[in-house]
Amino acid sequence: MKHTIKMLSIFPEIFDSFLKVGLLEKAIAKGCLEVETINIRDFTDDPHRSVDDAPYGGGAGMLMKVEPVVRALEAAGDGKRILLSPQGRRFDQK
Repeated sequence: MKHTIKMLSIFPEIFDSFLKVGLLEKAIAKGCLEVETINIRDFTDDPHRSVDDAPYGGGAGMLMKVEPVVRALEAAGDGKRILLSPQGRRFDQK
């Protein structure tokens, strides 16, 4: 049975190196696994392919625009979805 994983990222090329080693490499080579990376920037409206925006109400930092993410999710099709969240303890120098 062939399984497909579709990963959405603004840096899809970051996955290339670890998909070419270990068990993932073997599964892909045997045809048991297919991995597709989807660049969220491909689903933006502006010529600069911007995916970030200022937080609503101001404040420090940047947020991802929801529109490109939703378009990319829709393009990925149906299936189980695992979404990472920014919730939790802040990771900083302390």
